[in-house]
Amino acid sequence: MVVTLISQLYHLLKYEFEQSSTKFEKGMLIISIDIDVGNRKVGLANESKNDANVHNYLAEYEVGAIEETALPLFVDLFDHFHVPVTFAVRGQLLDVEKAAMAPILKASVKHDIGSHGYSHKSFKGLSRNEAEMELNMTSRIMEKLNIVPKSFVFPKNMVAHLDLLEEYGYKCYREYGDFIRDGMYIEKRGQLYDIHPSLYLDQNTNYIPLKKILDICVHKKLPFHVWFHLWDFGQERRLIQKAIRRIFFPFLGYAKGKANEAELTFETMLSAIERAQACACS
Repeated sequence: MVVTLISQLYHLLKYEFEQSSTKFEKGMLIISIDIDVGNRKVGLANESKNDANVHNYLAEYEVGAIEETALPLFVDLFDHFHVPVTFAVRGQLLDVEKAAMAPILKASVKHDIGSHGYSHKSFKGLSRNEAEMELNMTSRIMEKLNIVPKSFVFPKNMVAHLDLLEEYGYKCYREYGDFIRDGMYIEKRGQLYDIHPSLYLDQNTNYIPLKKILDICVHKKLPFHVWFHLWDFGQERRLIQKAIRRIFFPFLGYAKGKANEAELTFETMLSAIERAQACACS
């Protein structure tokens, strides 16, 4: 709890005084969500051999069970506010349990379905051939569901093999971020756009500094990219629901007010590219 609050306060001060060379027509709120496992069947299929690539303490099947519970709750949340987000989906999930995608595909909002690798292994630890195999397997299984991912979130946020992303038709990715590296900007690197992370959220996030950072985003007309894992808000349904009510309902409600005042837009990682391209051309 203390670490999260310190992070929020640090980011609040950082963004208050930081000068940006790029401004947009209005502020934008971008939300990306990592689906690390997605279903307990994935962990069971891997027989605990991939646990260390996913979580420091929980087995894959435990993370998958949490995400099974959390995903429909968050989809309902975004339906309620009519907010599109980027869901970065692990490819193996679609091989093991295609029905796990149903909440996203049936949502009343059109979400950006991106990739989170196939097996959630760090791309920095993969050879070029291994990384290409990950991308190829993900493309193969997503094509069966008529999904062509254009957004990429690296497992463990370890960025590598960007040239392969270009070859496989990706348009954007989320760069590694932390206290020092987070920022409110979008930057083109080669043919890809870095939709840079601004703040990581978890169950200890406090609404007040979150709201104040959004105010900075609106005032300075910058992109505010928040992200989290589905398992970041508790291991039980009631805890996840409590976090959604305490953090996301007031935050998205406030953001919706700013959008209604034409001061803010809601973007996915993919749709944010259009804003960046328009800004570069103006």
